[in-house]
Amino acid sequence: MTRLAGLAGNRGRNLLHIAERNPGGAEFDVILTNNPEAPVLEAAAERGIPTKVVALEDGMSRREHERAINAALANYTYDLVCLDGYMRILSDTFLEAQPTTLNVHPSLLPSFPGMNAWGDALEAGVSVTGCTVHVVTDATDETGAVLEDAVDSGPIVTQEPVPVYDGDTEADLKTRVLYEGEFRAYPRAVSWFAAGAVDVDHEAGTVVIDADSAGDGLPARRVASSDRLETLRYGENPHQEAAVYADYTSAEPSVVHAEQRNEGAKALSYNNYNDADGALNLIKEFDEPAAAVIKHTNPAGCATADTLETAYERALSTDPMSAFGGIVALNRTCNAETAEHITDSFKEVVVAPGYTDDALEILCGKSNLRVLDVGGDGEIPASPRERFTEKPIVGGRLVQERDDQTITVDDLEGVTEAEPSADQLETMVFAWQTLKHVKSNGILLATGTETVGVGMGQVSRVDAVRLAAMKADEHAEGKSAEGAVMASDAFFPFPDALEAGAEAGIGAVIQPGGSVNDDDVIAAADELGIPMVFTGQRSFRHD
Repeated sequence: MTRLAGLAGNRGRNLLHIAERNPGGAEFDVILTNNPEAPVLEAAAERGIPTKVVALEDGMSRREHERAINAALANYTYDLVCLDGYMRILSDTFLEAQPTTLNVHPSLLPSFPGMNAWGDALEAGVSVTGCTVHVVTDATDETGAVLEDAVDSGPIVTQEPVPVYDGDTEADLKTRVLYEGEFRAYPRAVSWFAAGAVDVDHEAGTVVIDADSAGDGLPARRVASSDRLETLRYGENPHQEAAVYADYTSAEPSVVHAEQRNEGAKALSYNNYNDADGALNLIKEFDEPAAAVIKHTNPAGCATADTLETAYERALSTDPMSAFGGIVALNRTCNAETAEHITDSFKEVVVAPGYTDDALEILCGKSNLRVLDVGGDGEIPASPRERFTEKPIVGGRLVQERDDQTITVDDLEGVTEAEPSADQLETMVFAWQTLKHVKSNGILLATGTETVGVGMGQVSRVDAVRLAAMKADEHAEGKSAEGAVMASDAFFPFPDALEAGAEAGIGAVIQPGGSVNDDDVIAAADELGIPMVFTGQRSFRHD
Protein backbone atom coordinates (compact mmCIF):
# COMPACT_ATOMS: atom_id res chain seq x y z
CA MET A 1 0.00 0.00 0.00
CA THR A 2 1.27 3.46 -0.91
CA ARG A 3 1.50 5.80 2.09
CA LEU A 4 1.26 9.57 1.74
CA ALA A 5 2.42 12.63 3.62
CA GLY A 6 0.46 15.81 3.00
CA LEU A 7 1.56 19.43 3.43
CA ALA A 8 -1.28 21.94 3.55
CA GLY A 9 -1.48 25.62 4.36
CA ASN A 10 -5.20 25.99 4.98
CA ARG A 11 -8.19 23.73 4.25
CA GLY A 12 -6.29 20.98 2.44
CA ARG A 13 -9.34 20.22 0.29
CA ASN A 14 -7.33 18.23 -2.26
CA LEU A 15 -5.70 16.15 0.47
CA LEU A 16 -9.07 15.42 2.07
CA HIS A 17 -10.52 14.54 -1.34
CA ILE A 18 -7.64 12.12 -1.95
CA ALA A 19 -8.21 10.63 1.50
CA GLU A 20 -11.88 10.07 0.66
CA ARG A 21 -11.15 8.69 -2.80
CA ASN A 22 -8.33 6.42 -1.65
CA PRO A 23 -6.88 6.33 -5.21
CA GLY A 24 -5.00 3.11 -5.89
CA GLY A 25 -5.41 2.22 -2.21
CA ALA A 26 -3.15 5.12 -1.15
CA GLU A 27 -3.63 6.39 2.42
CA PHE A 28 -2.24 9.30 4.41
CA ASP A 29 0.22 8.55 7.18
CA VAL A 30 0.30 12.18 8.27
CA ILE A 31 -0.83 15.68 7.25
CA LEU A 32 1.43 18.56 8.28
CA THR A 33 0.74 22.28 8.23
CA ASN A 34 2.68 25.43 9.07
CA ASN A 35 -0.52 27.14 10.22
CA PRO A 36 -1.75 26.23 13.73
CA GLU A 37 -5.22 27.55 12.80
CA ALA A 38 -5.54 25.60 9.54
CA PRO A 39 -8.99 23.96 9.19
CA VAL A 40 -7.30 20.86 7.74
CA LEU A 41 -6.16 19.87 11.24
CA GLU A 42 -9.67 19.26 12.53
CA ALA A 43 -10.86 17.75 9.26
CA ALA A 44 -7.92 15.30 9.17
CA ALA A 45 -8.44 14.35 12.81
CA GLU A 46 -12.09 13.57 12.09
CA ARG A 47 -10.88 11.11 9.46
CA GLY A 48 -8.36 9.51 11.80
CA ILE A 49 -5.32 10.97 10.00
CA PRO A 50 -2.41 11.99 12.29
CA THR A 51 -1.47 15.67 12.04
CA LYS A 52 1.57 17.79 12.81
CA VAL A 53 2.09 21.55 13.08
CA VAL A 54 5.46 23.13 12.36
CA ALA A 55 4.89 26.86 12.64
CA LEU A 56 7.15 29.33 10.91
CA GLU A 57 8.63 31.17 13.90
CA ASP A 58 9.98 34.70 13.78
CA GLY A 59 13.49 34.83 12.40
CA MET A 60 13.39 31.23 11.14
CA SER A 61 15.01 30.86 7.72
CA ARG A 62 13.56 28.73 4.92
CA ARG A 63 16.12 25.97 5.45
CA GLU A 64 15.70 26.02 9.25
CA HIS A 65 11.96 25.65 8.86
CA GLU A 66 12.38 22.78 6.41
CA ARG A 67 14.79 21.00 8.74
CA ALA A 68 12.13 21.26 11.45
CA ILE A 69 9.55 19.78 9.05
CA ASN A 70 11.89 16.93 8.19
CA ALA A 71 12.34 16.21 11.90
CA ALA A 72 8.56 16.28 12.48
CA LEU A 73 8.02 13.77 9.67
CA ALA A 74 10.87 11.47 10.68
CA ASN A 75 8.67 9.09 12.67
CA TYR A 76 6.23 8.52 9.81
CA THR A 77 6.52 6.14 6.90
CA TYR A 78 5.39 7.30 3.44
CA ASP A 79 6.26 6.95 -0.22
CA LEU A 80 4.96 10.20 -1.71
CA VAL A 81 4.48 13.78 -0.53
CA CYS A 82 1.45 15.78 -1.71
CA LEU A 83 1.26 19.57 -1.37
CA ASP A 84 -2.05 21.43 -1.29
CA GLY A 85 -2.17 25.17 -0.83
CA TYR A 86 1.18 25.03 0.92
CA MET A 87 2.29 28.58 0.32
CA ARG A 88 5.99 28.12 1.00
CA ILE A 89 8.51 27.51 -1.76
CA LEU A 90 10.49 24.38 -0.92
CA SER A 91 14.26 24.13 -1.26
CA ASP A 92 16.62 21.20 -1.64
CA THR A 93 16.79 20.97 2.18
CA PHE A 94 13.32 19.44 2.10
CA LEU A 95 13.19 17.93 -1.38
CA GLU A 96 16.43 15.95 -1.18
CA ALA A 97 15.42 14.48 2.19
CA GLN A 98 11.95 13.42 1.06
CA PRO A 99 10.39 11.09 -1.51
CA THR A 100 8.96 12.54 -4.72
CA THR A 101 6.87 15.60 -3.88
CA LEU A 102 3.84 16.64 -5.95
CA ASN A 103 1.96 19.89 -6.20
CA VAL A 104 -1.09 21.02 -8.18
CA HIS A 105 -1.24 24.39 -9.94
CA PRO A 106 -4.55 25.88 -11.20
CA SER A 107 -3.57 26.32 -14.86
CA LEU A 108 -2.21 24.34 -17.76
CA LEU A 109 1.46 25.02 -17.13
CA PRO A 110 3.57 26.62 -18.48
CA SER A 111 0.67 29.03 -19.12
CA PHE A 112 -0.35 31.32 -16.24
CA PRO A 113 2.14 30.23 -13.58
CA GLY A 114 1.33 33.12 -11.23
CA MET A 115 -0.76 33.44 -8.08
CA ASN A 116 -3.95 34.47 -9.94
CA ALA A 117 -4.04 31.81 -12.64
CA TRP A 118 -7.82 31.93 -13.32
CA GLY A 119 -7.83 35.73 -13.45
CA ASP A 120 -4.87 35.68 -15.83
CA ALA A 121 -6.69 33.13 -18.01
CA LEU A 122 -9.78 35.33 -18.22
CA GLU A 123 -7.71 38.40 -19.00
CA ALA A 124 -5.91 36.53 -21.78
CA GLY A 125 -9.24 35.52 -23.33
CA VAL A 126 -8.38 31.83 -23.62
CA SER A 127 -11.17 29.31 -24.18
CA VAL A 128 -9.52 26.52 -22.17
CA THR A 129 -7.52 26.52 -18.95
CA GLY A 130 -7.20 23.81 -16.33
CA CYS A 131 -4.76 22.47 -13.76
CA THR A 132 -1.40 20.73 -13.66
CA VAL A 133 0.00 18.14 -11.24
CA HIS A 134 3.78 18.34 -11.33
CA VAL A 135 6.84 17.17 -9.47
CA VAL A 136 8.17 19.88 -7.14
CA THR A 137 11.74 20.91 -7.86
CA ASP A 138 14.08 23.32 -6.05
CA ALA A 139 13.20 26.93 -6.87
CA THR A 140 15.71 28.61 -4.56
CA ASP A 141 19.30 29.77 -4.79
CA GLU A 142 22.14 28.93 -2.41
CA THR A 143 20.91 31.49 0.14
CA GLY A 144 17.35 30.18 0.09
CA ALA A 145 15.99 33.09 -1.91
CA VAL A 146 13.20 32.26 -4.35
CA LEU A 147 14.02 32.05 -8.06
CA GLU A 148 10.71 33.19 -9.56
CA ASP A 149 11.36 31.66 -12.97
CA ALA A 150 11.94 28.25 -11.35
CA VAL A 151 8.65 28.13 -9.40
CA ASP A 152 6.17 25.47 -10.63
CA SER A 153 8.60 24.38 -13.32
CA GLY A 154 9.02 20.73 -12.35
CA PRO A 155 8.20 17.91 -14.77
CA ILE A 156 4.48 17.46 -15.42
CA VAL A 157 2.70 14.30 -14.25
CA THR A 158 -0.78 15.05 -15.58
CA GLN A 159 -3.05 17.90 -16.63
CA GLU A 160 -6.80 18.39 -16.74
CA PRO A 161 -8.45 20.86 -19.14
CA VAL A 162 -11.33 23.06 -17.97
CA PRO A 163 -13.39 25.14 -20.42
CA VAL A 164 -13.69 28.92 -20.09
CA TYR A 165 -17.23 30.06 -20.88
CA ASP A 166 -18.37 33.40 -22.17
CA GLY A 167 -19.45 35.49 -19.19
CA ASP A 168 -17.33 33.60 -16.66
CA THR A 169 -16.25 35.52 -13.57
CA GLU A 170 -13.06 34.74 -11.69
CA ALA A 171 -15.18 33.00 -9.04
CA ASP A 172 -16.95 30.85 -11.65
CA LEU A 173 -13.72 29.73 -13.27
CA LYS A 174 -11.91 29.26 -9.96
CA THR A 175 -14.66 26.92 -8.74
CA ARG A 176 -14.50 24.77 -11.88
CA VAL A 177 -10.71 24.58 -11.85
CA LEU A 178 -10.44 23.76 -8.14
CA TYR A 179 -13.37 21.41 -7.76
CA GLU A 180 -13.58 19.80 -11.18
CA GLY A 181 -10.09 19.97 -12.66
CA GLU A 182 -8.01 19.40 -9.53
CA PHE A 183 -10.41 16.84 -8.07
CA ARG A 184 -9.87 14.76 -11.23
CA ALA A 185 -6.17 15.29 -11.82
CA TYR A 186 -4.66 14.92 -8.34
CA PRO A 187 -6.25 11.55 -7.46
CA ARG A 188 -5.31 10.30 -10.93
CA ALA A 189 -1.66 11.17 -10.36
CA VAL A 190 -1.65 9.52 -6.93
CA SER A 191 -3.25 6.37 -8.34
CA TRP A 192 -0.46 6.12 -10.95
CA PHE A 193 2.20 6.36 -8.27
CA ALA A 194 0.34 3.77 -6.18
CA ALA A 195 0.31 1.43 -9.17
CA GLY A 196 4.06 1.85 -9.70
CA ALA A 197 3.36 3.23 -13.15
CA VAL A 198 5.41 6.44 -12.84
CA ASP A 199 9.16 6.73 -13.35
CA VAL A 200 10.57 10.04 -12.10
CA ASP A 201 14.14 10.88 -13.08
CA HIS A 202 14.93 13.75 -10.72
CA GLU A 203 18.37 14.35 -12.19
CA ALA A 204 17.08 14.55 -15.76
CA GLY A 205 13.88 16.33 -14.73
CA THR A 206 11.60 13.89 -16.58
CA VAL A 207 8.50 11.83 -15.82
CA VAL A 208 7.52 8.70 -17.74
CA ILE A 209 4.02 7.37 -17.10
CA ASP A 210 3.27 3.86 -18.30
CA ALA A 211 -0.35 4.07 -17.12
CA ASP A 212 -1.14 7.00 -19.42
CA SER A 213 -0.25 5.17 -22.62
CA ALA A 214 -3.04 5.02 -25.18
CA GLY A 215 -1.84 1.66 -26.44
CA ASP A 216 -4.00 -0.28 -28.87
CA GLY A 217 -7.01 -0.65 -26.59
CA LEU A 218 -9.03 1.53 -24.26
CA PRO A 219 -7.08 4.70 -23.38
CA ALA A 220 -6.09 5.47 -19.81
CA ARG A 221 -7.96 8.77 -20.02
CA ARG A 222 -10.70 10.22 -22.17
CA VAL A 223 -10.49 13.95 -22.68
CA ALA A 224 -13.48 14.84 -24.80
CA SER A 225 -14.64 18.19 -26.06
CA SER A 226 -17.90 19.01 -27.80
CA ASP A 227 -19.78 22.16 -28.66
CA ARG A 228 -23.41 22.83 -27.85
CA LEU A 229 -25.19 22.64 -31.16
CA GLU A 230 -28.67 23.45 -29.96
CA THR A 231 -30.71 23.82 -26.80
CA LEU A 232 -33.67 21.48 -27.08
CA ARG A 233 -37.25 22.17 -26.03
CA TYR A 234 -36.82 19.64 -23.22
CA GLY A 235 -35.36 16.23 -22.50
CA GLU A 236 -37.09 12.88 -22.35
CA ASN A 237 -39.86 14.62 -20.40
CA PRO A 238 -41.01 18.25 -20.32
CA HIS A 239 -39.60 18.89 -16.85
CA GLN A 240 -36.03 18.05 -17.99
CA GLU A 241 -33.74 20.58 -19.68
CA ALA A 242 -31.67 19.24 -22.58
CA ALA A 243 -29.23 20.14 -25.33
CA VAL A 244 -27.40 18.38 -28.14
CA TYR A 245 -23.61 18.74 -28.38
CA ALA A 246 -21.63 18.22 -31.56
CA ASP A 247 -18.30 16.52 -32.12
CA TYR A 248 -16.96 18.07 -35.30
CA THR A 249 -14.21 15.48 -35.65
CA SER A 250 -16.73 12.71 -36.35
CA ALA A 251 -16.70 11.58 -39.98
CA GLU A 252 -19.40 8.93 -39.63
CA PRO A 253 -22.90 9.76 -41.00
CA SER A 254 -24.90 10.98 -38.03
CA VAL A 255 -28.17 12.66 -37.11
CA VAL A 256 -26.23 15.33 -35.19
CA HIS A 257 -24.64 16.62 -38.39
CA ALA A 258 -27.56 15.84 -40.70
CA GLU A 259 -29.15 18.61 -42.72
CA GLN A 260 -32.86 19.13 -42.02
CA ARG A 261 -34.27 19.47 -45.52
CA ASN A 262 -37.73 20.80 -44.69
CA GLU A 263 -36.93 24.30 -43.49
CA GLY A 264 -39.44 25.74 -41.08
CA ALA A 265 -40.45 22.39 -39.58
CA LYS A 266 -40.06 22.09 -35.84
CA ALA A 267 -36.64 21.11 -34.59
CA LEU A 268 -35.72 17.65 -33.38
CA SER A 269 -36.46 16.80 -29.78
CA TYR A 270 -34.20 14.87 -27.38
CA ASN A 271 -36.19 11.69 -28.07
CA ASN A 272 -36.09 12.33 -31.82
CA TYR A 273 -32.30 12.51 -31.76
CA ASN A 274 -32.02 9.37 -29.65
CA ASP A 275 -34.44 7.32 -31.76
CA ALA A 276 -33.07 8.58 -35.08
CA ASP A 277 -29.55 7.66 -33.98
CA GLY A 278 -30.76 4.13 -33.17
CA ALA A 279 -32.49 3.79 -36.52
CA LEU A 280 -29.45 5.06 -38.43
CA ASN A 281 -27.13 2.67 -36.60
CA LEU A 282 -29.36 -0.27 -37.50
CA ILE A 283 -29.45 0.31 -41.25
CA LYS A 284 -25.67 0.76 -41.27
CA GLU A 285 -25.50 -3.01 -40.74
CA PHE A 286 -26.47 -3.79 -44.34
CA ASP A 287 -24.93 -3.39 -47.76
CA GLU A 288 -28.23 -4.15 -49.54
CA PRO A 289 -31.05 -1.59 -49.73
CA ALA A 290 -32.40 -1.50 -46.18
CA ALA A 291 -35.13 0.21 -44.19
CA ALA A 292 -35.91 0.30 -40.50
CA VAL A 293 -38.72 1.71 -38.40
CA ILE A 294 -37.72 2.53 -34.82
CA LYS A 295 -39.90 3.29 -31.81
CA HIS A 296 -38.34 4.19 -28.46
CA THR A 297 -34.92 3.08 -29.79
CA ASN A 298 -36.20 -0.45 -30.56
CA PRO A 299 -36.84 -1.78 -34.06
CA ALA A 300 -40.54 -2.06 -34.85
CA GLY A 301 -39.42 -3.57 -38.13
CA CYS A 302 -36.44 -3.95 -40.43
CA ALA A 303 -35.88 -5.44 -43.87
CA THR A 304 -33.52 -5.58 -46.82
CA ALA A 305 -34.68 -6.10 -50.40
CA ASP A 306 -33.75 -5.51 -54.02
CA THR A 307 -35.42 -2.09 -53.93
CA LEU A 308 -35.75 0.51 -51.18
CA GLU A 309 -39.52 0.75 -51.41
CA THR A 310 -39.88 -3.02 -50.98
CA ALA A 311 -37.54 -2.98 -48.00
CA TYR A 312 -39.61 -0.22 -46.38
CA GLU A 313 -42.92 -1.97 -47.06
CA ARG A 314 -41.63 -5.16 -45.42
CA ALA A 315 -40.15 -3.31 -42.46
CA LEU A 316 -43.39 -1.38 -41.87
CA SER A 317 -45.61 -4.46 -42.18
CA THR A 318 -43.86 -6.10 -39.22
CA ASP A 319 -45.69 -3.85 -36.76
CA PRO A 320 -47.52 -0.95 -38.45
CA MET A 321 -49.41 -0.09 -35.26
CA SER A 322 -46.20 0.46 -33.28
CA ALA A 323 -44.67 2.32 -36.24
CA PHE A 324 -47.16 5.17 -35.72
CA GLY A 325 -45.11 8.16 -34.58
CA GLY A 326 -41.88 6.29 -35.21
CA ILE A 327 -38.58 7.02 -36.94
CA VAL A 328 -37.75 5.77 -40.44
CA ALA A 329 -34.17 5.18 -41.57
CA LEU A 330 -33.08 4.30 -45.11
CA ASN A 331 -29.61 3.47 -46.41
CA ARG A 332 -30.25 4.61 -49.97
CA THR A 333 -31.52 7.81 -51.57
CA CYS A 334 -35.23 8.09 -50.81
CA ASN A 335 -37.30 8.04 -53.99
CA ALA A 336 -40.91 9.14 -54.56
CA GLU A 337 -42.35 5.61 -54.25
CA THR A 338 -40.77 5.12 -50.83
CA ALA A 339 -41.78 8.62 -49.74
CA GLU A 340 -45.42 7.90 -50.63
CA HIS A 341 -45.39 4.82 -48.40
CA ILE A 342 -43.71 6.70 -45.53
CA THR A 343 -46.38 9.41 -45.54
CA ASP A 344 -49.25 6.92 -45.46
CA SER A 345 -49.15 7.15 -41.67
CA PHE A 346 -47.74 9.56 -39.11
CA LYS A 347 -43.97 9.46 -38.64
CA GLU A 348 -41.80 11.81 -36.60
CA VAL A 349 -38.54 11.67 -38.57
CA VAL A 350 -37.14 10.17 -41.74
CA VAL A 351 -33.37 9.95 -42.17
CA ALA A 352 -31.60 8.98 -45.40
CA PRO A 353 -28.41 9.70 -47.40
CA GLY A 354 -30.31 11.84 -49.89
CA TYR A 355 -33.71 12.45 -51.49
CA THR A 356 -34.97 12.86 -55.02
CA ASP A 357 -36.76 16.13 -55.74
CA ASP A 358 -40.11 14.31 -55.98
CA ALA A 359 -39.51 12.53 -52.67
CA LEU A 360 -38.67 15.84 -50.95
CA GLU A 361 -41.84 17.44 -52.27
CA ILE A 362 -43.91 14.58 -50.87
CA LEU A 363 -42.17 14.39 -47.51
CA CYS A 364 -42.02 18.15 -46.95
CA GLY A 365 -45.77 18.27 -47.49
CA LYS A 366 -46.13 16.70 -44.05
CA SER A 367 -45.71 19.59 -41.63
CA ASN A 368 -44.89 17.44 -38.59
CA LEU A 369 -42.34 15.20 -40.34
CA ARG A 370 -38.68 16.10 -39.96
CA VAL A 371 -36.60 15.17 -43.04
CA LEU A 372 -32.90 14.55 -42.31
CA ASP A 373 -30.19 14.15 -44.93
CA VAL A 374 -26.95 12.58 -43.63
CA GLY A 375 -25.19 12.85 -46.99
CA GLY A 376 -23.02 10.07 -48.35
CA ASP A 377 -23.66 10.27 -52.09
CA GLY A 378 -26.94 8.43 -51.89
CA GLU A 379 -25.72 5.46 -49.88
CA ILE A 380 -24.81 4.90 -46.25
CA PRO A 381 -21.76 2.66 -46.03
CA ALA A 382 -21.76 -0.20 -43.55
CA SER A 383 -18.33 1.02 -42.38
CA PRO A 384 -16.10 2.63 -41.17
CA ARG A 385 -17.61 3.54 -37.84
CA GLU A 386 -16.40 5.14 -34.65
CA ARG A 387 -14.70 2.59 -32.44
CA PHE A 388 -16.09 3.41 -29.02
CA THR A 389 -19.48 4.09 -27.50
CA GLU A 390 -20.04 5.55 -24.08
CA LYS A 391 -22.77 6.03 -21.54
CA PRO A 392 -22.62 8.57 -18.72
CA ILE A 393 -23.48 7.16 -15.32
CA VAL A 394 -23.51 8.89 -11.95
CA GLY A 395 -19.90 9.52 -10.98
CA GLY A 396 -18.36 8.64 -14.34
CA ARG A 397 -19.03 6.98 -17.66
CA LEU A 398 -18.94 3.52 -19.19
CA VAL A 399 -16.88 3.18 -22.36
CA GLN A 400 -16.82 0.13 -24.58
CA GLU A 401 -15.92 -0.91 -28.07
CA ARG A 402 -18.84 -0.73 -30.43
CA ASP A 403 -20.62 -4.01 -31.10
CA ASP A 404 -19.27 -4.38 -34.63
CA GLN A 405 -19.52 -8.15 -34.73
CA THR A 406 -20.68 -9.52 -38.03
CA ILE A 407 -21.35 -13.13 -38.94
CA THR A 408 -21.53 -15.17 -42.10
CA VAL A 409 -23.06 -18.55 -42.75
CA ASP A 410 -19.60 -20.08 -42.31
CA ASP A 411 -19.45 -18.77 -38.72
CA LEU A 412 -22.54 -20.70 -37.63
CA GLU A 413 -22.15 -23.97 -35.75
CA GLY A 414 -24.91 -26.49 -36.34
CA VAL A 415 -25.64 -28.35 -33.09
CA THR A 416 -28.80 -30.34 -33.84
CA GLU A 417 -29.63 -33.44 -35.86
CA ALA A 418 -31.81 -31.35 -38.17
CA GLU A 419 -29.84 -29.00 -40.40
CA PRO A 420 -31.08 -25.55 -41.42
CA SER A 421 -31.82 -24.94 -45.07
CA ALA A 422 -29.85 -22.47 -47.17
CA ASP A 423 -32.73 -19.99 -46.91
CA GLN A 424 -32.85 -20.38 -43.13
CA LEU A 425 -29.11 -19.77 -42.89
CA GLU A 426 -29.48 -16.54 -44.87
CA THR A 427 -32.30 -15.45 -42.58
CA MET A 428 -30.23 -16.29 -39.50
CA VAL A 429 -27.49 -13.91 -40.60
CA PHE A 430 -30.01 -11.12 -41.24
CA ALA A 431 -31.77 -11.75 -37.93
CA TRP A 432 -28.53 -11.70 -35.96
CA GLN A 433 -27.36 -8.38 -37.44
CA THR A 434 -30.76 -6.84 -36.68
CA LEU A 435 -31.03 -8.33 -33.20
CA LYS A 436 -27.90 -6.40 -32.13
CA HIS A 437 -30.14 -3.32 -32.04
CA VAL A 438 -32.95 -4.82 -29.94
CA LYS A 439 -32.84 -4.14 -26.20
CA SER A 440 -32.17 -7.19 -24.06
CA ASN A 441 -33.62 -9.59 -23.33
CA GLY A 442 -34.28 -9.66 -27.06
CA ILE A 443 -35.94 -12.19 -29.34
CA LEU A 444 -36.42 -11.58 -33.06
CA LEU A 445 -38.44 -13.59 -35.56
CA ALA A 446 -37.62 -13.28 -39.25
CA THR A 447 -38.31 -14.82 -42.63
CA GLY A 448 -36.20 -14.11 -45.68
CA THR A 449 -34.50 -10.80 -44.90
CA GLU A 450 -37.36 -9.16 -43.07
CA THR A 451 -38.53 -9.09 -39.48
CA VAL A 452 -41.75 -10.85 -38.51
CA GLY A 453 -41.98 -10.09 -34.81
CA VAL A 454 -39.77 -8.46 -32.19
CA GLY A 455 -39.79 -9.13 -28.45
CA MET A 456 -37.64 -6.54 -26.72
CA GLY A 457 -36.57 -5.41 -23.29
CA GLN A 458 -38.08 -8.26 -21.27
CA VAL A 459 -36.65 -9.49 -17.98
CA SER A 460 -37.65 -13.03 -18.94
CA ARG A 461 -36.46 -14.63 -22.15
CA VAL A 462 -39.63 -16.72 -22.30
CA ASP A 463 -41.70 -13.53 -22.15
CA ALA A 464 -39.58 -12.06 -24.97
CA VAL A 465 -40.38 -15.13 -27.10
CA ARG A 466 -44.09 -14.83 -26.36
CA LEU A 467 -44.06 -11.11 -27.13
CA ALA A 468 -42.31 -11.65 -30.47
CA ALA A 469 -44.80 -14.38 -31.38
CA MET A 470 -47.77 -12.21 -30.38
CA LYS A 471 -46.43 -9.34 -32.48
CA ALA A 472 -45.98 -11.66 -35.45
CA ASP A 473 -49.42 -13.24 -35.23
CA GLU A 474 -51.49 -10.25 -34.14
CA HIS A 475 -49.74 -7.06 -35.34
CA ALA A 476 -47.84 -8.02 -38.50
CA GLU A 477 -49.56 -7.67 -41.86
CA GLY A 478 -49.36 -10.81 -43.98
CA LYS A 479 -46.82 -12.43 -41.66
CA SER A 480 -46.82 -14.97 -38.86
CA ALA A 481 -44.43 -16.81 -36.59
CA GLU A 482 -45.10 -20.04 -38.50
CA GLY A 483 -41.81 -21.28 -39.96
CA ALA A 484 -39.85 -18.17 -38.90
CA VAL A 485 -36.26 -18.18 -37.72
CA MET A 486 -36.03 -17.26 -34.04
CA ALA A 487 -32.91 -15.35 -32.93
CA SER A 488 -31.99 -14.91 -29.28
CA ASP A 489 -29.43 -12.33 -28.15
CA ALA A 490 -28.14 -14.62 -25.37
CA PHE A 491 -28.16 -18.34 -24.66
CA PHE A 492 -31.22 -20.24 -23.48
CA PRO A 493 -30.54 -21.19 -19.86
CA PHE A 494 -33.34 -23.76 -20.06
CA PRO A 495 -35.41 -25.35 -22.85
CA ASP A 496 -38.52 -23.35 -21.89
CA ALA A 497 -37.92 -20.43 -24.29
CA LEU A 498 -37.21 -22.84 -27.13
CA GLU A 499 -40.41 -24.72 -26.31
CA ALA A 500 -42.36 -21.45 -26.29
CA GLY A 501 -41.00 -20.72 -29.76
CA ALA A 502 -42.00 -24.18 -30.95
CA GLU A 503 -45.55 -23.58 -29.68
CA ALA A 504 -45.63 -20.45 -31.84
CA GLY A 505 -44.53 -22.49 -34.88
CA ILE A 506 -40.93 -21.34 -35.41
CA GLY A 507 -38.87 -23.27 -37.95
CA ALA A 508 -35.25 -22.72 -36.81
CA VAL A 509 -33.17 -21.10 -34.07
CA ILE A 510 -29.98 -19.05 -33.89
CA GLN A 511 -28.50 -18.33 -30.47
CA PRO A 512 -25.05 -17.83 -28.92
CA GLY A 513 -24.82 -21.07 -26.95
CA GLY A 514 -22.60 -21.31 -23.91
CA SER A 515 -25.11 -22.25 -21.22
CA VAL A 516 -24.28 -25.01 -18.75
CA ASN A 517 -27.59 -26.47 -19.95
CA ASP A 518 -26.76 -26.39 -23.68
CA ASP A 519 -27.10 -30.20 -23.88
CA ASP A 520 -30.63 -30.03 -22.50
CA VAL A 521 -31.60 -27.28 -24.94
CA ILE A 522 -30.08 -29.18 -27.88
CA ALA A 523 -31.91 -32.34 -26.82
CA ALA A 524 -35.18 -30.38 -26.70
CA ALA A 525 -34.55 -29.00 -30.19
CA ASP A 526 -33.83 -32.50 -31.48
CA GLU A 527 -37.02 -33.81 -29.94
CA LEU A 528 -38.97 -30.96 -31.57
CA GLY A 529 -37.16 -31.44 -34.90
CA ILE A 530 -36.03 -27.81 -34.97
CA PRO A 531 -32.61 -27.01 -36.48
CA MET A 532 -30.49 -24.80 -34.23
CA VAL A 533 -27.12 -23.09 -34.67
CA PHE A 534 -24.74 -21.39 -32.25
CA THR A 535 -22.91 -18.14 -32.99
CA GLY A 536 -20.44 -18.44 -30.11
CA GLN A 537 -20.97 -14.81 -29.15
CA ARG A 538 -23.87 -13.05 -27.52
CA SER A 539 -25.32 -9.67 -28.50
CA PHE A 540 -26.70 -7.94 -25.41
CA ARG A 541 -27.88 -4.36 -25.71
CA HIS A 542 -28.82 -2.80 -22.39
CA ASP A 543 -28.89 0.90 -23.35
